[in-house]
Amino acid sequence: MHEDPRVARGMERQLEQRRRILDTGARPIGWKLGVGTPAAMEQHGTSAPLVGFLTDRGLREPGSEIGIGTWGKPTAEPEVAVHIASDVPAGGDRDAVAAAIGGLGVAIELVDVGGGELEEILAGNLFHRHVLLGPAAAGVGEELRGEIRHADEVVVVDDPWTLVGDPVDALAHLASHLAAFGTQVRAGDVMITGSIVPALAVSPGERLAYRLEPLGELTVGFVA
Repeated sequence: MHEDPRVARGMERQLEQRRRILDTGARPIGWKLGVGTPAAMEQHGTSAPLVGFLTDRGLREPGSEIGIGTWGKPTAEPEVAVHIASDVPAGGDRDAVAAAIGGLGVAIELVDVGGGELEEILAGNLFHRHVLLGPAAAGVGEELRGEIRHADEVVVVDDPWTLVGDPVDALAHLASHLAAFGTQVRAGDVMITGSIVPALAVSPGERLAYRLEPLGELTVGFVA
């Protein structure tokens, strides 16, 4: 997908933005996948999820209250975090990629969703604003169960991988995609894989609780 001129231009602009942020002292956390549902890929004429970056500038503590009053379309995405234990070579076989995964964790990403062409979406880091991360748990299989409580509703997700796909395939895609732009997935990185449910519109005064068994729970509140 990196050969798509729109993707190439957008990623070059995005990674330049990342370099500028890191040069000011931000700490890299890892990467995000997004705009990867079948409907989103059909809309944008892509064949795989898009890639964005994470730094500690957007990291928030579990239980935080996030001001969203100035956002255009505040949205929460309950996700799975894949914690990387060793560098991931581009083009590695499935066993090598799987061996690089040190554990899984629970994550919530907050985005301010907007429109725009594909290049602009990439250059804007896929609408990313904040991320909350739970601790990594090693030795956990891929059989997870999600429960999301928001706005007096409870949504149970028996298979969180249905929307986001296999985590090993996702990590292999990330490694190959970044390599095309001279960047590598490294030990200590975290990859968040995309929302396990259709993204949730949130408003000031609400609270979101997301439990992912057996990995734990995150909560976040929203204020103006």
